[in-house]
Amino acid sequence: MARAPHAGLAEGDGLTDQARAVIIGGGIAGCSIAYHLAEKGWTDVVLVDKGELTSGSTWHAAGMVTHFHTSPTLMRMRQYSIALYRRLQADPGAVEHWHEVGSLRVASSRDQWSFLRRQVGMAKAIGLDADTISVDEARRIFPHMSGADLHGAMYLPGDGWLDPSGATMELAARARRMGVAIRTGVRVTGIARTPRGAVSAVETDACAIRRTSSTCARRSADT
Repeated sequence: MARAPHAGLAEGDGLTDQARAVIIGGGIAGCSIAYHLAEKGWTDVVLVDKGELTSGSTWHAAGMVTHFHTSPTLMRMRQYSIALYRRLQADPGAVEHWHEVGSLRVASSRDQWSFLRRQVGMAKAIGLDADTISVDEARRIFPHMSGADLHGAMYLPGDGWLDPSGATMELAARARRMGVAIRTGVRVTGIARTPRGAVSAVETDACAIRRTSSTCARRSADT
């Protein structure tokens, strides 16, 4: 009797066991990795997820995105991320996901105010659009805020909020167009290693994905 196709694969769509990279998980991190590898020319890439794309923690994320961090390195990473969201959304037909509304960080003590001023100096040094503003200026931006006991605020006009699911789907669609294979409903069951400890294959309930050129069908229940 012929085997039914794997539940997570389209009819007639096998899961190749040849891959230069296997990405486990189809949230925003996994789809971003797939997109960036493909952008670098890695077309022999497979992404698998036991459920659907964004069905894990990405679905529950608040999506608040800021340039701000106490680490200059992470500020630069966030600067890149926001520039990426802008670029993706600027393309005709892209999924709407990025909403650039700005953000405020308020100081309720003199120490916090000194800290925010130092952070603004660091942010400007790496090219971020950030500034310190007075309490009155902050209240004009956000009138619902009480200015009582505040000393000032940091304003980042380029901050905003993200639809995590929409951004993930946009990254996944672009990765697919660049040659990445994305397969949902495929559960990873283990990692095979060589005697020296290097990864030799990613075991799934459909097949083992390794550096060979064959295509695998669904494993029977007793294997």
